[in-house]
Amino acid sequence: MQLPVDLEIAKKLPPSGSSVEQAERYTRRLANHHYENFIVASVFLPRRLRQHFYNIYAYCRWADDLADEVPDPSAAMELLNWWGTELSRCYSGAATHPVFIALQGTIERFEIPIEPFSDLLVAFRQDQTVRRYPTWDAVLEYCRYSANPVGRLVLYLCGYRDHDRQTLSDFTCTALQLANFWQDVSRDLDKDRIYIPADLMASTGLGEADLFDRRFDGRYRRLMRILVERTRELFRKGLPLVQCVAPNLRIDIELFSRGGLAVLDAIESIGYNTLEQRPSLTGAAKLKLIGRALGEHALTYARR
Repeated sequence: MQLPVDLEIAKKLPPSGSSVEQAERYTRRLANHHYENFIVASVFLPRRLRQHFYNIYAYCRWADDLADEVPDPSAAMELLNWWGTELSRCYSGAATHPVFIALQGTIERFEIPIEPFSDLLVAFRQDQTVRRYPTWDAVLEYCRYSANPVGRLVLYLCGYRDHDRQTLSDFTCTALQLANFWQDVSRDLDKDRIYIPADLMASTGLGEADLFDRRFDGRYRRLMRILVERTRELFRKGLPLVQCVAPNLRIDIELFSRGGLAVLDAIESIGYNTLEQRPSLTGAAKLKLIGRALGEHALTYARR
């Protein structure tokens, strides 16, 4: 498959049929040079799991970039279909792409089903054709495919396959996706995408033209306040997951929620004006999150 020459993820990609060592070195480098809000695998994660996190991250990152970094939707769709074919080859034991060469060992070791990986592609394909969402429920349904599979993949790596933990994880992952949407309203407008539910937008008196004109006023502030509070509630519903995993996994699991809540705090701190600004987490803010998580878990252990 011919990839766009300027696709960042394809730089320093090992050749087809590379060794597992080469492939894992690539996924490790990709994960450690990312641009997201959150840490892919912190130093608190058990060493035995880190490379597996990198391998899954690389799959997700490739799918995301094929969907978002290729400007022509028809070309993006073709690339996503190719990525789906490579996924099928991986599950049949015939992986040749370096990401799947690295991922195949992870899939086999943790007996991960294909559904979470293929569900992600459902969302990325949808992004090529659907650019508006009529209701809150429609946005949540999108998150079911775009975000929730990632949490379930993390649970598989941690040795958990039960429905209750998956449900808690879904709350957290949906909330993370929503926090990212409210953070990136302006960026998404540049791509002609609006993830804010149309009916909720209309209830505050806003129209699409107001968003594209970057018209920030009390109506937008009220709208964003509602969205932020709904998203906080989802984070609250998912937080019990932290106490449902092994102690050596809790800090990393908690950091996902704390990072998302910190993004919501950052949105509030700029008066909800995500039309003109993109709130982000500084290095100091990330260190503070880690410090809080460490402190709370140290206090928990001291009480035992």
